[in-house]
Amino acid sequence: MGKLRYLPPGTAPATLILPPEYQDVRPSKSLLEYDAHSFQEHRVETVDDLFPYLESEKISWINIDGLGDIEFFQQLALHFRIHPLALEDILNLGQRPKVEEYDCQLFIVLHMAHERKQQEMKFEQVSIVLTEKIVITVQERSGDVLNPVRQRLRDGVGNARFMRADYLAYALIDAVIDQYFPLIDSLGETLDNFQRSLLDQPTRERINEIHEFRRNIARIHRDVGLQRDVLGQLMRDESGLVAERTKLYFRDCYDNIVVMLDHLESFRDSTRNMMELYLTSTSIRTNEMVRVLTILASVFLPLTFIAGIYGMNFDPMRGRLNMPELEWPFGYLFAICLVLSVTIGILAFFKLKKWL
Repeated sequence: MGKLRYLPPGTAPATLILPPEYQDVRPSKSLLEYDAHSFQEHRVETVDDLFPYLESEKISWINIDGLGDIEFFQQLALHFRIHPLALEDILNLGQRPKVEEYDCQLFIVLHMAHERKQQEMKFEQVSIVLTEKIVITVQERSGDVLNPVRQRLRDGVGNARFMRADYLAYALIDAVIDQYFPLIDSLGETLDNFQRSLLDQPTRERINEIHEFRRNIARIHRDVGLQRDVLGQLMRDESGLVAERTKLYFRDCYDNIVVMLDHLESFRDSTRNMMELYLTSTSIRTNEMVRVLTILASVFLPLTFIAGIYGMNFDPMRGRLNMPELEWPFGYLFAICLVLSVTIGILAFFKLKKWL
């Protein structure tokens, strides 16, 4: 489970506290502005650098990678009228995916997944502020899954250059959600390979791997399920910031999430089946061991009895019934043959009963 993030108890609402691990992560800021006929991309350092580009009627996308500059975010919120509670949620990581409506803007929180490496899954919070002509995105650090959207804007491919800012917000949300597809697909392949090897090697370490699978599936299922709720809210938006034709695209994205959830449910069932398979396999191996030990005990028990009888200190000179075999010339051979006969007889009986 991830560590719970929260502000110190008693902290005033809208208090901005920078997460300690991001204090040294200086933000990287960029501005993309476009319309149907043109596209421009700029690097910016301060909020003042944005103003010359925002006076036109073009759609603007302000992207900020990194959280290590509270003063910049305060100025950004002041000039673009970002609600103080929304700004607090941007810096206070660990927010659940959600949509909140403020004055003439929508505030959206998503969880962005990165490629898995050695069973590790990386997630980070992405905050989106949507206004009539401007989209602001804030990420924890550089490196994201939004490059395909940037490239489509640069090349003028698709509908983004001809649509409003709400379509850009859709494209960004769709890119974040689509990244879960390769993650889920890779997880499915790993589960298939694991299941095939489970019967051959039902070791204790396999239990830990199954629990790791269940933990990863639960985390992805939770994030995807919450982001389905986000899309549901955007499809029912009544603020006027999401056009009816854009809601159709959100519906398509919603359908993709339903497909993901179906796969995750099947993965969850598979982990339960694998747990039962592991327990069954372990039980079968235990039964085989008990069966072998039972056969060995059944064979050696009468042999131990025979050895115990002939190992006693009887004196055949004291009477005819006092172990006369001890004086026979072939007494030793008789004892060996008796042992072999009993052993063969027991094994033949087991074979007849199909216990071997």
